[in-house]
Amino acid sequence: MRIAMVSEHAGPLALLGEEDTGGQNVHVADLARALGARGHEVTVHTRRTRAEDPETVEFAPGVRVHHVSAGPPRPLSKDELPPHMGEFAEHLRAEWSRSSPDIAHAHYWMSGSAALEAGGATGTPVVQTFHALGVDKSRHQGEDDTSPSEREQVEADVARRVDRVVATSSLERRELRSWNVDSRRITVVPCAVDPELFRPEGRSAERGERFRILSLGRIVPRKGIRTLIGALAGVPEAELVVAGGAAPERMDADPHIAGLRAAAEEAGVADRVAFTGGVPRSEVPGLLRSADLCVNVPWYEPFGMSTVEAMACGVCVIASNVGGHLDTVVQGVTGRLVPPRDARTLAYWIRMLMADPVTRESLAIAGADRAAVRYTWPLVARQTEQCYESVLLERGREAHRPTGAAAVPTTGGV
Repeated sequence: MRIAMVSEHAGPLALLGEEDTGGQNVHVADLARALGARGHEVTVHTRRTRAEDPETVEFAPGVRVHHVSAGPPRPLSKDELPPHMGEFAEHLRAEWSRSSPDIAHAHYWMSGSAALEAGGATGTPVVQTFHALGVDKSRHQGEDDTSPSEREQVEADVARRVDRVVATSSLERRELRSWNVDSRRITVVPCAVDPELFRPEGRSAERGERFRILSLGRIVPRKGIRTLIGALAGVPEAELVVAGGAAPERMDADPHIAGLRAAAEEAGVADRVAFTGGVPRSEVPGLLRSADLCVNVPWYEPFGMSTVEAMACGVCVIASNVGGHLDTVVQGVTGRLVPPRDARTLAYWIRMLMADPVTRESLAIAGADRAAVRYTWPLVARQTEQCYESVLLERGREAHRPTGAAAVPTTGGV
């Protein structure tokens, strides 16, 4: 198949860990790479953020990145992008008129709106992955939600108009059903990890003697890192490593890191909290394997990529009982789920696991098995491919299977 991926603000070439770069960038990059490995031709359309970027970049076998000129060629926050989406959609329409893809897969609500506009003009079917829903952000952030006012209305419109919504969790599917989206047009396909990169075996980053807790991900308030810093006050023997945010040379200018440093000072744990800044992707597995415990306690979480990455590396996890974590973490079997924004309960479970290395190891082993069987890109790419095939068949078009692709199991494991 010729697959057009649309990811307006989260391209596969971006530096990870900053405010608008994270799990979606990884998902788009790895899904495109995995589909290319299955014999498909994939073009990822993302907004140009630097004038010097070439129009197209060869990213992986079968995959290229197309930089779309829409708005000024400089970084903009995703909340500044809606006025430029008409221009983005027009570029897609022109591109797809010249070389029509078999299917478009849009990532995030603005990409969905642009893809529907271009797809309507060119007859291209559209599959949608939201990655996050505006209603969730509004519920949990209230007045601090900076999303454009039209987001929720546009999301609902996109969900009802696309050929298929690929939800990343069971909870997201239930939310979409509450919008009267036809259940037959919703398919749950999770995010995944690269099993060659994220595995228990391999090098670990250097560390000291203290019990190491790791927080990995974007440094934004909803990720719950302040809760973890508060919990650290109740675990005096442990250290916390916070990975993410601006590149190391720019950390001192990152307002989110500055706020977390102030919170650590206030909690009396500043001497036990270290910030790495953004970490190159190749170094993430070693950093994960250096930890005794990985903690990811956001207020809400569409999927929770870093939790599954830690599981895949054979590290015990504690995660908040929200969103995708309810699918990925089996309570007491592959990790521990705790309420969000509850530093006291979090501190209790950190102490419990810290004092019980046998349970910690058993959770880590089961978590690694679950990740290896259910959350790898070969499997998720095949599930996504099946979704595309189903949409094409519903449209009365031939679904082209790649030749020589190995069969991938769809069930099994913990």
